[in-house]
Amino acid sequence: MDWGRRHRLSRIFDPRSGRTNMLAVDHGYFLGPTAGMEEPAVAIPPLAPYADALMATRGLLRNTIDPAIVRSIVLRASGGPSIVGPALEDEAITTSVEDALRINAAAVTTQVFVGTPFERQSIANLALLVNEAGRYELPVLGVTAVGKELGHQDARYIKLAVRICAEIGADFVKTYYTDGFEEVVRSAMVPVVIAGGKKLETERDALQMAHDAIAAGAAGIDFGRNVWQSPHPVAMIRALRSIVHDDASVDEAHQMYKDLAADEK
Repeated sequence: MDWGRRHRLSRIFDPRSGRTNMLAVDHGYFLGPTAGMEEPAVAIPPLAPYADALMATRGLLRNTIDPAIVRSIVLRASGGPSIVGPALEDEAITTSVEDALRINAAAVTTQVFVGTPFERQSIANLALLVNEAGRYELPVLGVTAVGKELGHQDARYIKLAVRICAEIGADFVKTYYTDGFEEVVRSAMVPVVIAGGKKLETERDALQMAHDAIAAGAAGIDFGRNVWQSPHPVAMIRALRSIVHDDASVDEAHQMYKDLAADEK
């Protein structure tokens, strides 16, 4: 691995723990102004100091984010369909590697929709990104999105989707946490980061999922809605960070969340 690729990855994965506490703020590329992220310029700055990387689109970055507050960027490079369109899986590469380099991204990312009619197309998108980004030693994150009919919480299909991303050349993979996650990590070949998904019922539920994933060998988390849809987003991202980098227990992290939330009042 070239020095440049290793350096870019070190901006995402903290060298002290070898893990990453990413913050996903790219939802607008298909959801529009989601609850909690209607005004990114207001929502993101208080959270950015506690994130190792923002997963974001180029439009959000250029229009709303001060470069001085962000440690690193994992740039969303795919898109096309919206939540009101006929098929969310019908994605294309929308952002060039050259633009990612202009933005000084530490990595670029695209979605892979295993088990859908657009499986081949989305895997080809990942391959295109790996080929183009590889010319500049720019890391690529593959994001798995398994077809609903296959059951995306089934470890068998998570393993399939993650391994495909790695085989195509992704440097690391973002996927869903599931029972038997140790098997996913063991067969992945590359670091695996878990998605937060939709807002869970309680903050403790999200902390528990992060803790269980780290205990199972995950290389970090990339939570979005479970941070910025929390009643106390800064307290939440700091509590999650304590699990990712400091091996805090769920009880310790939850107490931290409650203490920090109380201090905000």
